[in-house]
Amino acid sequence: MNALRRVMCVEDDADIRLILEFSLRAVGGLEVCLVASGQAALAQVEAFQPDLVLLDVMMPGWSGPQTLQALRDLPCMAGVPVVFLTAKAMPDQVEDLLQYGATGVIVKPFDPVRLPQDVRMYWEHGRGR
Repeated sequence: MNALRRVMCVEDDADIRLILEFSLRAVGGLEVCLVASGQAALAQVEAFQPDLVLLDVMMPGWSGPQTLQALRDLPCMAGVPVVFLTAKAMPDQVEDLLQYGATGVIVKPFDPVRLPQDVRMYWEHGRGR
């Protein structure tokens, strides 16, 4: 795989999902699968086969870390970078999130014009982890 093509976005906030879709699809030229929960991500990830997953940390039901663990249990997710999205970004909190095995953390609110570039950087950094 030489180029990032498909990104799954797991985000419970509908407004943020719209921004993610615009940013990644219109600005970044990527194929995007938007889901509102960890359970929905688990249900759709094998069919979509993402190259990278953007994962909200705080969601009803499964949290981001719980969802990450469930995704990591799937063979199709081996080596797929996962990047957390969070509004809580104190350095110790970011470090805690990275301990779950995420490739990186993007802080909300993010810049929709810059997001595709950041996502590609994390994809390059995280492949094969």
